[in-house]
Amino acid sequence: MTPLTPGGPAAAPEPVGATIGVEQELHVVDAHTYAALDDDALSSAVLHGEAGRHVHAEIATTQVEAATGVCRTLEELRSSLAAARAEAAAAAATVGGAVLAASTHPFAGWADQRLTSGPRYLTLYERWGVLALQQVICSCHVHVAVPDLDTAVTVMDHVRPYLPLVLALTGSSPFHEGTDTGYDSYRTQWFDRWPITGPPEPLGDAGSYLGLVYGLKAAGVIDDASNLYWDVRPSSRYPTLEFRVADVATDLDDSLLHAALVRSLTRVLDARDRTGRPAPEVRPELLRAARWRAARYGIQGQLFDPVRLELVDAPVAVRRLLEELRDDLTEHGEWDEVSALTEQLLARGTSAQRQRAVLHRTGDLRSVAEMLVRESQPPPGPPSTPPCA
Repeated sequence: MTPLTPGGPAAAPEPVGATIGVEQELHVVDAHTYAALDDDALSSAVLHGEAGRHVHAEIATTQVEAATGVCRTLEELRSSLAAARAEAAAAAATVGGAVLAASTHPFAGWADQRLTSGPRYLTLYERWGVLALQQVICSCHVHVAVPDLDTAVTVMDHVRPYLPLVLALTGSSPFHEGTDTGYDSYRTQWFDRWPITGPPEPLGDAGSYLGLVYGLKAAGVIDDASNLYWDVRPSSRYPTLEFRVADVATDLDDSLLHAALVRSLTRVLDARDRTGRPAPEVRPELLRAARWRAARYGIQGQLFDPVRLELVDAPVAVRRLLEELRDDLTEHGEWDEVSALTEQLLARGTSAQRQRAVLHRTGDLRSVAEMLVRESQPPPGPPSTPPCA
């Protein structure tokens, strides 16, 4: 079996889905005007690891990443999500700022920020030019433990048809530079300008994946596997499968739900492969059509099932997914919470839907930003359990 992190510290591999961690990318805004906040002192502190243990730099100076620890239970993950966001909010507050959890800012533009000056980001600019300067979108990355690269690639092949539905549940980017785009997840469309994004094609095994990485390096498109921005990929830093398809959740409940669903999918699809069931054969054109429809409409209207080749009412598609995962979630003591969080999301809508409702009521994008900042705040008081390791 091929390890996920060759050359890294030796450690016993974790079973599939044993641990989970989440990285939330957040906008930093002025706490009063809600405009994007580009502050030299904060950018420097974040870049040099001085803004908090769980707060990291992002490509733009008006963004930060809030990362959880390595968690085993949903209770631990909820606590760690709140603690990481609180740490980021506290760092922003030192310069009169606040955090805004959405994949696009309602009215800020790319010219309102600068490229973070770290070597990694400067290298991206040298390769990609203006695309790196315009990357003012945020996303959510979920790391699910897998024991080896072969398992990661196998689950990737199986999970491809599910990625559009997972995306549909997370939309938080309806506005871009002050324009209502008509999408629930415009981040998806904006990011598609990069040729190393989107759903990966079936790979088969670890050898094929490593061969593809070698070829892309030879083409000068990437320096290493960490430059692959696919919707799902083997992590190059951790022994995990990293889901990158989602918009960043405004409400922590939605972030927890997303993480729980992709972890359960990882467990279920790995078990399915072990019974000899092959990955579904889905044409890339159909998968991209399903992904586009999920980004456009979210959980409103109908989603496209790229396996059954049919349009399905979004709530029906979501509940079908839950039924597929019911036995696994029940076995792990997660069914009650995950099913309740799903029904809550279906009832109140995605962040994108709630943002549009505010705009329709007020006609003011600053009111949308105000709502996002308010909903982005972690729960008051200390976490109910200690943050994860």
